[in-house]
Amino acid sequence: MVAVLGRSGSGKSTLLHLLGGLDRPDGGRIVLAGRDITAESPRGLAKIRLRHVGFVFQSFQLIEELSGEENVLLPARLPGAGRDGERRGRRLIGELGLTDIAARRPHELSGGEQQRLAIARALVNDPELVLADEPTGNLDQENGATVLGLLRNLRRRAVVIVTHEPEAAQIADRVLHLQDGRLVPESLSLRESA
Repeated sequence: MVAVLGRSGSGKSTLLHLLGGLDRPDGGRIVLAGRDITAESPRGLAKIRLRHVGFVFQSFQLIEELSGEENVLLPARLPGAGRDGERRGRRLIGELGLTDIAARRPHELSGGEQQRLAIARALVNDPELVLADEPTGNLDQENGATVLGLLRNLRRRAVVIVTHEPEAAQIADRVLHLQDGRLVPESLSLRESA
């Protein structure tokens, strides 16, 4: 698990969008699942994201017209999704304590419930990489701690979270600092923040 720590506007979300193939870099290469995604077509990128990347957005990005369960299962129902996604999605709903609220629409749920549904949706296709953009930014302290615990306990996958909250970054195995769009060594970032 890697946390990228930086102030608002430092480039954290842009970095996640590049890692997940939502944006293209101006230079260099990004290799994901053994493939240079900078050389992929838009269709190829969509397939890679569907099968290999799970996104957890700060604003949840749940579809209001769908129930919580339908939001979770949606990626599993897309053409090209792997097998067993729907079964995995229903299992995740149970494991995350969402069974009783799964039939409700997002506007009927708390922020913590919405974020747990968003995490289940991110995991439904069993991705190797989970990208979380300010996963606790819209949550109270208790729900934030729950979400961080869920992300920390994910197994068999790489997790990258970007945050401006040092407390959230503490759960990571490694913390990188982003300042003005550049990763800086730990010693420089500590000196500049002092």
